[in-house]
Amino acid sequence: QVQLVESGGGLVQAGGSLRLSCAASGSVFAINRMGWYRQRPGKQRDLVAQIRTGGSPNYADSVKGRFTISRDNAKSMVYLQMNSLKPEDTAVYYCEAGDGFLDYWGQGTQVTVSS
Repeated sequence: QVQLVESGGGLVQAGGSLRLSCAASGSVFAINRMGWYRQRPGKQRDLVAQIRTGGSPNYADSVKGRFTISRDNAKSMVYLQMNSLKPEDTAVYYCEAGDGFLDYWGQGTQVTVSS
C-alpha cells in the first residue's frame, strides 16, 4: 500500500505561482509512476502532468510551458511547480501514484486562482 499526502494549495491571483508537494509513504519502492490530476467543479478528473521512472514527463496541453513536474526519489516526493496561473486552473489537485497493479490517490488540495 502507498499513502499520498498533498500540500501547497491555496489562493493566488492570476499570473501568480504555486508549488504543490506530494509525500509518498508505505511501499514506495514499487512506485513506477507519479503524477498530478485536477478536478474542476462539475468536471471529470483530468491528468495534469505525469512522470514515470526513467521516463520524460508528459503534460496536458493546457499547462505545457507553465507547469513543471519533478520527482525526488530519495525523499519519495513529487512536486508540481505552477507558474502563470489562470482562473481556469482553479480546481482540486490530486497526487496519484501507480505500481503497475494499483493506483493510489491523495486527498486533494484546493487551488483557487482569482482574476
